[in-house]
Amino acid sequence: MKVGTDGVLLGAWCPIDNKPFSVLDIGSGTGLIALMLAQRSQAEQIDAIEIDDDAYEQAVDNFENSPWNDRLFCFHASLDEFMEEPEDEYDIIVSNPPFYSENFKTDNQSRDLARFQDALPFDDLIEVASVLLSENGIFAVIIPHKEEEKFITLCADFDLYPVKVTRVKGTPDTPIIRSLLAFKRYELSTLTADELVIEISRHQYTPEYIELTKDFYLKL
Repeated sequence: MKVGTDGVLLGAWCPIDNKPFSVLDIGSGTGLIALMLAQRSQAEQIDAIEIDDDAYEQAVDNFENSPWNDRLFCFHASLDEFMEEPEDEYDIIVSNPPFYSENFKTDNQSRDLARFQDALPFDDLIEVASVLLSENGIFAVIIPHKEEEKFITLCADFDLYPVKVTRVKGTPDTPIIRSLLAFKRYELSTLTADELVIEISRHQYTPEYIELTKDFYLKL
C-alpha cells in the first residue's frame, strides 16, 4: 500500500521531548507512523489499532520484519472494541485519522459512502485520547487545515490544549492544506506555531521538508 505524505509528516514531526515509554497509533493503516516513532524514540511499548483487514495484515507484516519488532504490536479492532477494557496509559497518542466532510464529496456516490463509513469522528478520537493520555502525554494529529479550529475547540472540551501547530502547504503559492497539531493536558501561555512548505516545484523539496524527513526516505 502506498506511503502517504500525511503519515510521513506526522511521524517525523510528532514531538517526543517527553521521552515516551509508551506510544499508541490510532488508525495505524500499514503501521508507518508507529514504525517511524519506533525509529525516533526509545519507547518500549508501541501499540497500533487498525480495523481494516488488509491494512492490519500488512502492518503486522511490517512490524515483524522491522528492527523494532519486539516493541511493536498491532490490535485488529475498532476504537470502541479497543476501549472496552483499557489497561494502559500512553505517553504519545498519534493519529492520521481517516476523515470525511461535505467539501470532499466527489461524483462517485459509492466511494463517498465508503469514505464516510471509514471516517473516524473527531470527537470519538479526542475522547479516547483524553482517557488514555498520561499526565505528561502528547496527543498529535494531522488533519485538513479547514478543520483546525473545530478540532482545537473539541479538544478544549476534553481539557486538551494545543502546544505546537505547523500548517502545511504543498508549494509556496498554494493554500495551506494540512494542520499538524500537538496537545497536552495543560494550557501554555504561548503557542508555538509555524508553517512548512513541502515543494518548491514538482519533486524539488524545500530544505525544511528535507531536514524534517531525511531520516526516513532512501532518497529525496
